[in-house]
Amino acid sequence: MNLFPEGFDCVDEVVQIQDLTLTITRPRSAEALITEEEYANDERLPYWADIWPSGRVLAEELARRELVGTRILELGAGLSLPSLTGLAHGALPLATDWYPDALSFARANAARAGFGALATMEVDWSYPPDALFLEESFDLIIGADIAYERRHAQQLGALLTRLATPATEVLLADPRRPDASALIELLKNQGWSHQRDERRLAGHIDEQGPVVYLHRFFSPNPITNDAHEPGCDSLA
Repeated sequence: MNLFPEGFDCVDEVVQIQDLTLTITRPRSAEALITEEEYANDERLPYWADIWPSGRVLAEELARRELVGTRILELGAGLSLPSLTGLAHGALPLATDWYPDALSFARANAARAGFGALATMEVDWSYPPDALFLEESFDLIIGADIAYERRHAQQLGALLTRLATPATEVLLADPRRPDASALIELLKNQGWSHQRDERRLAGHIDEQGPVVYLHRFFSPNPITNDAHEPGCDSLA
């Protein structure tokens, strides 16, 4: 039985995350999926079809953590490498994207790997579904290379403000995209605490180079709990 969506020219890519070896089936070429119709729909481009360096860095960070029972929300998940890593380590991830095909591939990759069912939800940041806010609160909200256009700052800032509790950690991996600074400054100006770490990726890199920033945020007025105080432990 073929678990993957039909009509795609696919390739398998082996990804090593710490001691976890993942075989990710994905479309062979993201560029081949570009259509004028999709672009006309809010300038959508099929970035979901690649495994990006920031996704690898974020997955590596998750693999270093104790995740059993951790409720994770991944925004702009694409092929959902971080969510798959979390699922493999006992977390309870919800992978979200505005491309249904991306989520279909993510679920199929999780099932084929024997990780069980990966929870997914189709989410447009401009018009998030009510169901997203009916979910139980998340311990961790993550995103890999999701603030790549300036317009995303307002969309993501509003979404994170609604979704994050005082105890929620927000972890965003960014390959130093120029427009990511708009989101960072927006959150800082709203009183979010912010910590930045640098990670250097060996092997697969893109035009941004090997350095990926890992941004850690907590919403304003965090609860008094050392386990959640920003800066109490290193991201390294």
